[in-house]
Amino acid sequence: MKITILDDYQDIIKDLDCFQMLKSQNVNILNKTEKDPEKLASLIGKSEIIVLIRERTEISSELLQYLPHLKLISQTGKISNHLDLDACTRNNVLVSEGIGSPVAPAELTWSLLMNTVRKVPQAIEGMKNGHWQVNIGNTINGKTIGIWGYGKIGQKIAQYAKVFGAKVLVWGSENSRTKALEDGFGTANSKEDFFKTADIISLHLRLNENTFSIVKEQDLMSMKEGSVLINTARAELVQKDTLLNVLKSGKKISVGVDVYENEPVYDTSYELLNRNNVICTPHLGYVACEGYELYFSKAFENVLNYIAGNPTNIANPEAQ
Repeated sequence: MKITILDDYQDIIKDLDCFQMLKSQNVNILNKTEKDPEKLASLIGKSEIIVLIRERTEISSELLQYLPHLKLISQTGKISNHLDLDACTRNNVLVSEGIGSPVAPAELTWSLLMNTVRKVPQAIEGMKNGHWQVNIGNTINGKTIGIWGYGKIGQKIAQYAKVFGAKVLVWGSENSRTKALEDGFGTANSKEDFFKTADIISLHLRLNENTFSIVKEQDLMSMKEGSVLINTARAELVQKDTLLNVLKSGKKISVGVDVYENEPVYDTSYELLNRNNVICTPHLGYVACEGYELYFSKAFENVLNYIAGNPTNIANPEAQ
């Protein structure tokens, strides 16, 4: 059966151990992203199955109309707002959902947080250019780390903070705050209190209609001078243009980001890349060998079960 795997930027999928699961299938791997639905459909061709790498490609009603042969979409990780499930159902395309893990995203978040606070990348770049100790960073110990969204990743960040001697301040839904209190962590009385109090803020919300643009300009402007914002969740959580507006205003905050409104980012003049108080990583949160083996082994298992006539983890069984 013909299968297409989309958006393998790193040309790494063929080297995974779990890729051997598909050795008897006709597999086509696309290494470059194509945003135009019609052009993308021509690359997918008559594939009956496509495998998505997380949310890198939007599955829209427009794209689906160009794919009459498509029968199954196998999702790595969880389905999010990148995929129009109703449109899939209308087009009789089954969608199988994968599994996720908070480990790699949490570790990347903490790494980005520490590098931003301590200003390690700037020091490395300075040394490469013949300079010695170009700046001075801060420690984590004794700081208040604000965590917005106390799910699986947020909970791990809280535990990391505890080990490093930081205080934890959680904001989010009532359930999130209740869970944080049960775990022995502090909670903010309001969003305003959260942004004004925390020394370091890390966003861990899922993107949906309720969280889109939930972080406003006044929120960032109310942050302490010298504080830090980390976003490894979704760029669209922050109101469009807000981050740049705040940075251009002269507000003294540092920022670490792993997510962008339009990915991948190849433009070396991209403004965030060229600000000394911003550290950018190329959406590495879930990109780790162990995570890929976990995500793709489940996605490929769902593919093989479908081929065998026993679809598994189907999010829209009514499409059958």
